[in-house]
Amino acid sequence: MYNTILVPLDGSKRAEAILPHVEQMVQDYNSEVVFILVEERTLLLGHNEIVDLSVYKQNLAKWEKEVQAYLDKRKKEFLDKGIKARTVTAHAPVVKAILSAVKNENADIIAIASHGVTGRRRSSYGSVAAGILQYIDCPLLIIRSLDDKQRMNEKNKIR
Repeated sequence: MYNTILVPLDGSKRAEAILPHVEQMVQDYNSEVVFILVEERTLLLGHNEIVDLSVYKQNLAKWEKEVQAYLDKRKKEFLDKGIKARTVTAHAPVVKAILSAVKNENADIIAIASHGVTGRRRSSYGSVAAGILQYIDCPLLIIRSLDDKQRMNEKNKIR
């Protein structure tokens, strides 16, 4: 049913909270996992400001190397468990890049951990998840990933 699962990550532990859920899905459906990390790089210049393109390109190359190392580590963790996995990176607005990856990678489902409300209170499941949800035509698995402070508050509410 789900041959290819697209898993957007951002390098944070909170985003990685989706991984145990993805592992379970892979066991159920014998799927392949595609990890994607998107850099939404913007170049804003002030009046009469000059950009040193060589420094910009060096920083971009450094970022790409760090991102690929991170994704390769996640991929290796899955490969070591006998799970087919590959990686993709993109430089674009995050939602647009994820939607493009769904098409380019023939993903059957997106599995994402939502950081919840950050910045402006756009939604209770996060602005990236909300943006994907508006445009996607395939299933979307969203799990809520709480930070330590939120987790403590939730535990105190239950008691």
